[in-house]
Amino acid sequence: MSQFQSGADALNSLNATNEGGGGSSAEFASFKSGTTYKVRVLGTADLIRFYSYGLFKKVNSFVAKNPSVKNAKGFAESNFTAWDLASNYYSDLKRKAEDAGQTAKVEEYKTEAGKYRAKERYAFGFIDLETGEPIIVDLSKKQAQGVHAVIKKYEKKLGKLAFELSKSGSSTSTVVSLSPVIDMDEDLTDKERANFEKQDGKDGVPATFDMKLFDGLLYEADEKQQIENLVAAGFDITLIGLSIGGDANTDGNSSDIDDEDLPF
Repeated sequence: MSQFQSGADALNSLNATNEGGGGSSAEFASFKSGTTYKVRVLGTADLIRFYSYGLFKKVNSFVAKNPSVKNAKGFAESNFTAWDLASNYYSDLKRKAEDAGQTAKVEEYKTEAGKYRAKERYAFGFIDLETGEPIIVDLSKKQAQGVHAVIKKYEKKLGKLAFELSKSGSSTSTVVSLSPVIDMDEDLTDKERANFEKQDGKDGVPATFDMKLFDGLLYEADEKQQIENLVAAGFDITLIGLSIGGDANTDGNSSDIDDEDLPF
C-alpha cells in the first residue's frame, strides 16, 4: 500500500486547494444512489487516497501497480501508464484544436482525454451499525471533502453521536451527505445502539478503525493488464505506439494541460 496515502497524509491531500504545483479480503460497500447507512465514525483519519482508472460499463476501476508520478493537481507528469498516454494523446489533440479554433473538436478531445485520466478518489472507513462490522465506501474528492468537514465539525463528539451516511441523485448531480443522528434513543434500533456501544472499547478508550482493511482493497493492474483494458475500452493502442504485451510506462514531460482539464 506504499503508493497510497492514508490517515494524516490522505487528509493533507483531501484538504489541499490544488493551487500548487492485496492482503485483505475487504471490499467497498455498495453505495448506490438511494443508499443510507447508519454508522459510527471512529476517527478523523480513517481514509486513504488513491488514483483510479476505468470506464463505466466497459472497464472496472483499477489502480496502476506501477503508478505514474503526479503533480499537485493530480496530472501524470512522468513514468506514464498506458492510460496516461491515452489521455495525453487526446490532450495533445485538444491543444492543437484550440490553436486551430476548432471549438467542437476541443470539447470532443477534452471528453476523450477525461475518459482515460486517473481520478483522485478516497476510501473512508466506518462502522455499520446495522451489522456492527466495518465498511469502506468509495468517494470522489468533492464528496470526501463534504463528509470529512462534518466529521471534523463533530470531532469531539464522535464517541457520543451516530451518523447517517447517504447518497442521492445521479451523474453530476450525485450528492453524498453525512449527518448526525440527533436522538439516538428514538432513531436507532436496540441492535444499532448495541453495536454503537460495542465500539466504546475498554477503560473508556474507544476502538480505532483497522487500517489494515484498506490493504488489498484496490485492484492493482500491471502494464499488460492496463493495455488490455485500454483495448476493452475501445482505444486504438497503436495510436500511442503500444501493442499487447508491450511496455507501457514512459518517462518524460506531460502534455500542456490547462485548468479546464481538471478531473474534479
